[in-house]
Amino acid sequence: MVDVADKPITVRTAVAEGSIRMSAEAYRLVADQAVAKGDVLAVSEIAGTLAAKRTAELIPLCHTLGLDHIEVDAVLDEGLPGVRVRATARAVGRTGVEMEALTAVSVALLTVYDMVKAIDRGMELERVRLLEKTGGTHGDWRRAAGD
Repeated sequence: MVDVADKPITVRTAVAEGSIRMSAEAYRLVADQAVAKGDVLAVSEIAGTLAAKRTAELIPLCHTLGLDHIEVDAVLDEGLPGVRVRATARAVGRTGVEMEALTAVSVALLTVYDMVKAIDRGMELERVRLLEKTGGTHGDWRRAAGD
């Protein structure tokens, strides 16, 4: 791991997003909360939250840090059709929280896949990406609009 002991302690934030595209039938069942495994959106949000808290156990060279906040929002998107997930992470520390936000989104989307795969095995995870980060020695970063 990179030695971060000499880095300043600052407020770090990160926002990530991603989506999963599914069939119209699968989308309808998720929207109607008629999936056999339960409430897909609620379970995926909880899974993403748990994953963010365990990121350092999953990513070998990722620093362990104390998250002060993680919010995972899973919403239906009829235009896909599918589900969009956004995660916001916040901590006060010496290293960023990008990996925690990205892990939250990824695991939330994988949870949707797991819960819906009996209906649609052809689902596709799309555009898992960092939208913005703040804090740290490299300064703030935001993805360009329309990117």
